[in-house]
Amino acid sequence: MNPEKDFAPLTPNIVRALNDKLYEKRKVAALEIEKLVREFVAQNNTVQIKHVIQTLSQEFALSQHPHSRKGGLIGLAACSIALGKDSGLYLKELIEPVLTCFNDADSRLRYYACEALYNIVKVARGAVLPHFNVLFDGLSKLAADPDPNVKSGSELLDRLLKDIVTESNKFDLVGFIPLLRERIYSNNQYARQFIISWILVLESVPDINLLDYLPEILDGLFQILGDNGKEIRKMCEVVLGEFLKEIKKNPSSVKFAEMANILVIHCQTTDDLIQLTAMCWMREFIQLAGRAMLPYSSGILTAVLPCLAYDDRKKSIKEVANVCNQSLMKLVTPEDDEPEEPKPVVQRQADPNPDDALAKQEGTGSGGPDVSCDSSFSSGISVFSPASAERAPVTLHLDGIVQVLNCHLSDMAIGMMTRIAVLKWLYHLYIKTPRKMFRHTDSLFPILLQTLSDESDEVILKDLEVLAEIASSPAGQTEDPGPLDGPDLQASYSKLQVPTPGRAGLLTTPSTKGLECSPSTPTMNSYFYKFMINLLKRFSSERKLLEVRGAFIIRQLCLLLNAENIFHSMADILLREEDLKFASTMVHTLNTILLTSTELFQLRNQLKDLRTLESQDLFCCLYRSWCHNPVTTVSLCFLTQNYRHAYDLIQKFGDLEVTVDFLTEVDKLVQLIECPIFTYLRLQLLDVKNNPYLIKALYGLLMLLPQSSAFQLLSHRLQCVPNPELLQTEDSLKAAPKSQKTDSASIDYAELLQHFEKVQKKHLEVRHQRSGRGDHLDRRVVL
Repeated sequence: MNPEKDFAPLTPNIVRALNDKLYEKRKVAALEIEKLVREFVAQNNTVQIKHVIQTLSQEFALSQHPHSRKGGLIGLAACSIALGKDSGLYLKELIEPVLTCFNDADSRLRYYACEALYNIVKVARGAVLPHFNVLFDGLSKLAADPDPNVKSGSELLDRLLKDIVTESNKFDLVGFIPLLRERIYSNNQYARQFIISWILVLESVPDINLLDYLPEILDGLFQILGDNGKEIRKMCEVVLGEFLKEIKKNPSSVKFAEMANILVIHCQTTDDLIQLTAMCWMREFIQLAGRAMLPYSSGILTAVLPCLAYDDRKKSIKEVANVCNQSLMKLVTPEDDEPEEPKPVVQRQADPNPDDALAKQEGTGSGGPDVSCDSSFSSGISVFSPASAERAPVTLHLDGIVQVLNCHLSDMAIGMMTRIAVLKWLYHLYIKTPRKMFRHTDSLFPILLQTLSDESDEVILKDLEVLAEIASSPAGQTEDPGPLDGPDLQASYSKLQVPTPGRAGLLTTPSTKGLECSPSTPTMNSYFYKFMINLLKRFSSERKLLEVRGAFIIRQLCLLLNAENIFHSMADILLREEDLKFASTMVHTLNTILLTSTELFQLRNQLKDLRTLESQDLFCCLYRSWCHNPVTTVSLCFLTQNYRHAYDLIQKFGDLEVTVDFLTEVDKLVQLIECPIFTYLRLQLLDVKNNPYLIKALYGLLMLLPQSSAFQLLSHRLQCVPNPELLQTEDSLKAAPKSQKTDSASIDYAELLQHFEKVQKKHLEVRHQRSGRGDHLDRRVVL
């Protein structure tokens, strides 16, 4: 510093003392400056006051010499004290050089800057609020200062500034929010603590409505919640808890839409506390905002569905996620299936369709990964930009929702409970919005069929409910059912009759069905036959599925749909099956279900008494396919009480190739005859005169069997058949013997027998071809 330079009105002694390395001498100079400025204030000499402040700022506080800078800081503080209430007129000149010293490399100088600014703010009080942003910016840097003395000084200044803001009603929140939004993404724990403490203070001031600007800082708050420091996490929890309480109190003033995507992002984080907190917020948002959250359904489902498969280690998150899922599902109503009518709404460029636009990452402020539909949903999420709040009414965009559900169902790594939830969603959407959902059926159908191979019975049950709803919903009735794989199948589809309401029951509209109820409309639509074809194809290509789950799947379908339709259509399809071995196996499976399942009780009763044309048509349809398996054909005749035809069939068995599999099936049939299902047949053995072909048929089976337990069982049963002469009564002598049921006279049994022979001839040719390759000899019976 040039000693010859004129610093008037500062005296040479004051200048010399301000440049001294000793604090005490600089303090003496500050007292002289205070005295000097008081005189100028008394004289109202603003020119000299400004000159003193400018000199202290330019020549001292911003000097290259460290001691001069220290002198300038204490001198500026002295000026502020001397000015008193008038200091507000000179705050910009007083504050700016002090804030510049906050960046000084010397920690002692930074401490003196804190001290000086403290004195300036203490005097000015509310007058500093127009300069709040620069003060806050400087303090946020000092909060992370490595020197403990500087940090302590900044904390004193921070508390003073908080007191001023709390007692004032002139705080400029609008001007402060951009700075807060920027600073909230700091990674320094002390800076984060500083930010959180200020948010708590602002939230506690009644005149400051920070809730209006919550979308600006919510993402940053969730990032701070993931801090490694327990104290900071706890403070952030408190802040978020206070905001949530206020949201519950004033839901009408909350900008739910602007915060929905932020929650979606943080509901997918790996940090348990962040995820649980975000999920709790999401639960409240769905319950408070209601249908306003529907445009964000796909993003919400992306976040919520994986959580449903969590184990007990994340039980809390799982429970909250389940509530979110159920609450969101309830928001979808039949009115969402109404046709969308274009309305003249002014579109804002920044407000794209929530289900079409993807939220882009914005520096450290986004915190969300890119959108993807990979097998790992933890690495790729679907987040949608908020829609304009002015748009009404709320429209459900199914495209995004179905895409998310499809992705989750296709991912084999997804847990069982998530898959069940996805299927519940699909079922619910088909119930509530069938017309819109059937636009997506072609894309969903393959994955729904694939899900039948799932390891979980619960998943398969829900999957079958969805498929049954697709196959039975009136909304799926179209003129073109889609490709049916072959001209024969397409021709047969037209012959398959839809049951009349008198037989199948009244149609129920989708709006009358509950969330979890099973489909109650047994009528077929365009997808029913397609479903049956693809189901049989899947059984054919995946034999293990047929062996392990085939009966289970078909039985459940018989509960969900009309059993007669299922058996009629499957028999019709199997009639044209080129893989004869599969056809035989499938017929055997269907026959076992027909004879043993409680679900088929009504259908069995219908077949027992072939008095109606419908029952006779059904018998003929089943018979033609049952011919793929000789023993099942006989059992069908036993069920329908066509004993003479059964006897005629057994007579033809002599022309068949007797294999181990064949004898095993005869053995099973004998066992089945002893079951309750054939009680009526065993009782008819008492009426020997009227049922001679029944006895002949049973003896025919006995002759087919080798000496085995089944042979002994059937032999003992036939030994119990009474002598007909002992049972003759006067009424029975008058009765005419019945060789075949008179009510079935319209059935051409000769033609059926010819069909049986034709089918068995095909099977014999196929077996001979296999024998020529050496893959069937081990199953032959060696006599």
